Amino acid sequence: MAKQNIFDNETFFTGYSKLRECEVNENNLFELPTLRSLLPDLNGKRILDLGCGTGERCKDYVRHGATAVTGVDISEKMLAVAKAKNSDPNITYLEMPMEDIGSIGGEFDVAISSLALHYVEDFQGVVKNIYRLLCDGGIFIFSQEHPLTTCYSGTGDRWTRDENGNKIHANLANYCVEKRNESTWFVEGVQRYHRMFSTIVNTLVDGGFKILRIEEPYPTEEIAQKYPEYRDLFHRPDFLFVKAGK
Repeated sequence: MAKQNIFDNETFFTGYSKLRECEVNENNLFELPTLRSLLPDLNGKRILDLGCGTGERCKDYVRHGATAVTGVDISEKMLAVAKAKNSDPNITYLEMPMEDIGSIGGEFDVAISSLALHYVEDFQGVVKNIYRLLCDGGIFIFSQEHPLTTCYSGTGDRWTRDENGNKIHANLANYCVEKRNESTWFVEGVQRYHRMFSTIVNTLVDGGFKILRIEEPYPTEEIAQKYPEYRDLFHRPDFLFVKAGK
């Protein structure tokens, strides 16, 4: 099956870009701070960024002392922005799906992937290649949509609400059925792969990794008061973070 490249769909790319331009979004409030909290000292490190998008984080890794950053993304549109706005002599951008990183040469100290692995069908193969590309003692850090989110099949309401429309609890179905789901996000037919939490962790362990840290971010009371629309994360986290060591 051909690998989906949804970010080169013009409608999707435009909608996603506008979302990320908003100062208040889940990426800025929860995903980026959590990812940064898991990063080791990057001074002198060689970084592999999988699903690097428009390259802001590649540039940030260089600012924090990384001597070489390789950004990989399947999207031509994303990489065009990365090369135009976030180029640097210490950054190399490669247009390829994550499933093909076995063709990359060299060795890395840290591999990072931000909200991209839920688009990958062959998670086991990607983990195997990342392990091979990391040096001894290397670190693999990634975020993805939480399994409680990826199990959503795109049909029915995600939430049970009270008479005022307030979310009472999340609706969960078929969590143990691992498969590709399709949903509508800016466009129809956006594909995500649902894997159980145990499958994600066990794939890493079976691939030789040691689990160092797991995070499931949710709002602080301060954030919840300022942005009450994110209180639904108390019911069900949207993101899962894993830090693993070779």
